[in-house]
This record gives sequence, C-alpha cells and structure tokens, in this order.
Amino acid sequence: MGIYRELARNEGVFRILFSQLTARFPFGMLSIIVLLHMQEQFGEYTAAGIVLATQSIGQAISGPLSSRLMGRFGMRRVLWVTSVLCSGFIVLIAFVHLPLAVTALISFSIGLTTPPITPAVRTLYPRLVPGKQISALFSLDAAAQELIWVLGPVIAVFVAAQFGTAVGLSVAAAFMLFGGAWFIMSRPVGVVKIPPSKASLGAVLKRPTVIIATVIGFFFVASFAAIEAGVVRAFAPAAEGGHSSIESGIVLAVFAGGSLVGGLIIGHRPLRPWSLAIRIGVVLIGTAACLVSLNIWWLSIVLFIGGLGTAPTFAGISSMIGSTVKFSETAEAFGWIGTGQLVGVATGSAIAGVAIDAMGAQGAIIVSTGLILVAGVVALATTKWVPDLKDRDIEQPPETGTITLPLP
Repeated sequence: MGIYRELARNEGVFRILFSQLTARFPFGMLSIIVLLHMQEQFGEYTAAGIVLATQSIGQAISGPLSSRLMGRFGMRRVLWVTSVLCSGFIVLIAFVHLPLAVTALISFSIGLTTPPITPAVRTLYPRLVPGKQISALFSLDAAAQELIWVLGPVIAVFVAAQFGTAVGLSVAAAFMLFGGAWFIMSRPVGVVKIPPSKASLGAVLKRPTVIIATVIGFFFVASFAAIEAGVVRAFAPAAEGGHSSIESGIVLAVFAGGSLVGGLIIGHRPLRPWSLAIRIGVVLIGTAACLVSLNIWWLSIVLFIGGLGTAPTFAGISSMIGSTVKFSETAEAFGWIGTGQLVGVATGSAIAGVAIDAMGAQGAIIVSTGLILVAGVVALATTKWVPDLKDRDIEQPPETGTITLPLP
C-alpha cells in the first residue's frame, strides 16, 4: 500500500479522484434502472434492451467528439453544458411516458449529451503525478470506480423497489448534476489545458494500441451488460411487471467488489504483453461458472472471483494508452475507447434482451460468456503490440506545441 500513500502526497489528486467518481456515479445506476423502468413501461425486456442500446449508441457518437471539443472550448465549458442537458433528459424519460420510438430518441439524446468525465480525468492524471506513479494512479482509479458498481446497483434497486423507478432515475440525474459540479470546479480542470489536436478526427486510431484497447473494450464491456441483464432477470419476480428483487443488486455489487479488491492488489503491477489476456481469463472463469447455478450464493462467489480481473484489465488498458499516445491525442483516444465500450453495452444489452425473452436468465449468461471469450482471444492475438512496462515509468511520447499550465 506504500505506493498509494505516495499518491496522497500529490496535492489535489484525491479530490479529483473522488469528485469524478461522484460525477460518474449515475452510470452505476442508470443501466439497471432504465432496464427496470422500460420493462415496467412496455412489459418486455427486448424493449428495455432497445432503449439501453440507443443510449449507448448516443454515448458512442459523443465520446470522441466531446473529447475533441474539450481541446477547442475547454474542459469546464463542455462539461457544464453536457451535465445540464443530460440530467434534464434523464428526468424527462423518468416522468413522461411516451411511445417506444420517442423514448428511444430521448434515450439517444441522453447518450449524446453524456458528460465526458472519463476522457477528461484520464487526460488529467499524467499531469498530476510523476511518471513512476501514473500506473498506480490508473490502478487506483480503476479500483475506486468499482465503488460505482458496488453501491450503484444496490442503491438503484433499493430506490426502485421502495419509491419507484422514476424516483430512481431522478436520483441518478441529481448525482450527475451535483457530482459533475464538484468535479468541474476542481482547480486542475480549469488549469490544465488540452491542446487542440492537429490531426484529423480518427487519426489516433492508426495507433495499434488504441485499436487493441477499443476492440477489447467492446467485447469486455458487452459481456458485463449481458451478465447484468441476466442477473436482474434471474431474481425478477414471477409476476409480470414487478420490480426486481434486491438480490440482483447484491450479486452485482459483489461482482464489483471483487473488481475493487483485484484493482488494489493486482492493478498497480506494471503492464506486460500477456497481462491483459491473463486478467481477462480470470473474468472468463467467473462468468462461465455462472452457468452452473443461479443460486444467489453461487453467483456471488463465482462473480467475485471473476471480478478480480476486471479493474486490473481497465488499469492495463489505461497504462497502455498513457505510454503510447501523445498528450494532445489522449482525450480523443480515451473517447474512442469509450465509444468501443459503449457500442459494446449497446450490443450486449440488445442481444441479452432477446436471449432473455427466448431462454431466460441463462440465455444472457451464455451471451456474456461468449463475448468475454472473444475479448480474451483478441488479447492473446495482439500481445506483440502491448508495451512491456516492467521497470519503466509511464511517459507519453513527446510532441511540440503542448499547452499545459503546471500545477503548484
């Protein structure tokens, strides 16, 4: 834990860490609440999957675009506008019952205006700590973000069960607006300037590491969307139209808890060419084991084990990008990676919704296992492009014209 104590000596690092976690907290709630809200509104999981998919498609489009806009207009301006618009659309979908097509359009708008918190903060990190501490900071971020997935599903299901899904969506919107304000007003957000990229949109995708991270992220996160839907369905009441029981939130929280533990004890280790494949393999074992039984205790145990590889995988992806992409291109790179992950959510949610209607919860688990298997195969096939960071500090490639106002 000594390396994490060293991080604490850097002024402002923990404030940035916890404020951005608060701003991103709604995303631990939204998927499950939207799933429940749409199933309640339209009476089927396929409709819920469609709505979630349109939201994810909107986010996928906005990822690289909003990241480049931060270089042109500044982080604060872009984050303020998107936070206000996105929270407003969430409240609208919560209280206004509309036809599926219109609801899907509003959901698309939620995705399109999603605040680019993740690209912003992961662009800031290399400017907040020395190179030898960046890997540990990425690891701590990946581990700490699991608090979103530990507490988010539990709070989401509890609020939905006690007060209704509309109230749950309103709570998520409040976290987005007020958590976003805390992060936006943090000093580094106004001090560090992202220089506009001189390259055209998408040019960063020519870097093999960005393509690898985007493709792996697509299948990796798609598997999570599918397993989440499967767990929710496994503990849904037999009667149509009822709320999901609290058991689904608990199981998903345990899954995220395993990721939190894995991030703290494994994620800070230097990235090696085989690291991503090994870490994804751990998640595959836990996911596949869910097919044995839908008992709450069994699911909790095997998903906790699978979770041990989750945060370390995300930390490894961040370290890979941080060591191979120039500062002016980092935000866009993380934007594209986010796009891959969000298209993965769209794909995973949609396929899982159809699989649930056809085969029940087991169908979604089969989908999740297949998706994570593909992620592992991709990681195995691309090891020669993954940098070996053992005994190396993470340093971004040099460039000219970088505009960075140093923090005190």
